[in-house]
Amino acid sequence: MSGRVALAVALRVLTQLRRDHRTLAMLLVLPCLLISLLWWMFDALPGSAFDRFGPALLAIFPFIVMFLVTSVTTLRERSSGTLERLLSMPLGKLDFLLGYALAFGLLAAIQSALAVGLSILALGLDVTGPVWLLCLVAVTDAVLGTALGLFVSAFAQTEFQAVQFMPLIVIPQLLLCGLFVPRDLLPGVLSAVSDVLPLSYAVDAMARLRWEADTTLVWRDLAVVAGFALAGLGLGAATLRRRTP
Repeated sequence: MSGRVALAVALRVLTQLRRDHRTLAMLLVLPCLLISLLWWMFDALPGSAFDRFGPALLAIFPFIVMFLVTSVTTLRERSSGTLERLLSMPLGKLDFLLGYALAFGLLAAIQSALAVGLSILALGLDVTGPVWLLCLVAVTDAVLGTALGLFVSAFAQTEFQAVQFMPLIVIPQLLLCGLFVPRDLLPGVLSAVSDVLPLSYAVDAMARLRWEADTTLVWRDLAVVAGFALAGLGLGAATLRRRTP
């Protein structure tokens, strides 16, 4: 693996994305619009519903958007023959995936800064823990979505098939992460399943930052999410194919 080659791949991806205004809008603007929409819904309700759901949404939206965009973009690289031409050069699979992770990680940092800034400064989300750590959890969660998107793209032959992985990979994590029912109130089997899903730890970390000043458990949750992201990149490198059959 070469850091210089991975950086070259990242610059290439960023150059392509800079010309793709629709994808950029989806990456940077869509999460802010969705969070604003939900704030608007909760604002008319009694209590502080947005303070309860807001931190979880800051973990969920970057994860979903990055998973969707990365899986489709990588599949497009393979189906167009670009990936095969790249891998015929002195470029390893891990260099390719690391370059993608760096490029989308940078976009995730911008995306998370925008979403967190909007939630705290404009929408009035109260956070007890450090805001920079809230951004770091959101970025790590977005990188996790990127890694899983790279991984599942190896098993799809069309962009439609890549999108079809969302109900399998994303929806169960969304239902069991504690957004709708606290994880400790789930039935035993569902609670055990929730314990092995990475999005659960990202949502837990966000909730702790909302209510607690002690960040010890946040760092533990963050390490779990980062471990899943690294495992996703490793599996993506092992399963990445040069061309679509």
